[in-house]
Amino acid sequence: MSLEGLSINFATIKQGGSFGKLVDACLAHGITTISPWRDQIHAVGLDEAARIVAQNGIGLSGHCRGGFFPAIDEEGRRAAIEDNKRAVDEAAAMKADCLVLVVGGLPAGSKDIKGARQMVEDGMAELLPYARKAGVPLAIEPLHPFYAADRACFNTLRQSLDLCDRLGEGTGVAIDVYHVWWDPELEQQVARAGRNGQILAHHICDWLVPTKDPLNDRGMMGDGVIDLKGFRTMIEKAGFLGPQEVEIFSNNWNAQPVDQVLSTVVQRYRTVCQA
Repeated sequence: MSLEGLSINFATIKQGGSFGKLVDACLAHGITTISPWRDQIHAVGLDEAARIVAQNGIGLSGHCRGGFFPAIDEEGRRAAIEDNKRAVDEAAAMKADCLVLVVGGLPAGSKDIKGARQMVEDGMAELLPYARKAGVPLAIEPLHPFYAADRACFNTLRQSLDLCDRLGEGTGVAIDVYHVWWDPELEQQVARAGRNGQILAHHICDWLVPTKDPLNDRGMMGDGVIDLKGFRTMIEKAGFLGPQEVEIFSNNWNAQPVDQVLSTVVQRYRTVCQA
């Protein structure tokens, strides 16, 4: 069975060493699509990372990550914009499908979530012309409400798509099952995103019961309660046929040998993930 529809987010196998080693590990399992993190690229250098990608025929389902627009002062907000421009440049150099945005939560000491959301919108509006010129779509990733204070004050697909509609061309969403599987409007909003061509990425893992750590206890596909086949059917019905990107933040899986993790990912992708 083809693995063209499978992508590995490098958070899943970060224990495996350098960018080049992680690429080699994926290739050894027949995986040719990845989603790296900026620190992993910075460690080897952008030129070298781009060379490795091109030489091996690797595709990028996304580049992680931009965002974190809210700040306590203008200097902080300006620094965020400049850093996001660098992230756009990296995504363009690596020919990534999109730049994934974890938009940011409340600035330090703030209780004004409405104000934080406005900072996100203002920051994206300023960044967008630069991203359009570079040919890099901006993918808002709505995060589970648990993360509203510190990581992402946009928490539902409806919120995120409303923002995309206001900002216009060059924006969309990264739909991560871990963050939105519970949403009672999920089917309606996925269909809406599909109609408007706003689905830019699809991330998968599973929700364990119980979840011991909401940040670092995501489950391997099939070990939790998310209907992954049903979710993928919904995504494809909406018109998105791009890769399923496995993104598992997990103290458990990050303690396992990379080959074991990737073997399990491939087996679960084939048995519990495809529509």
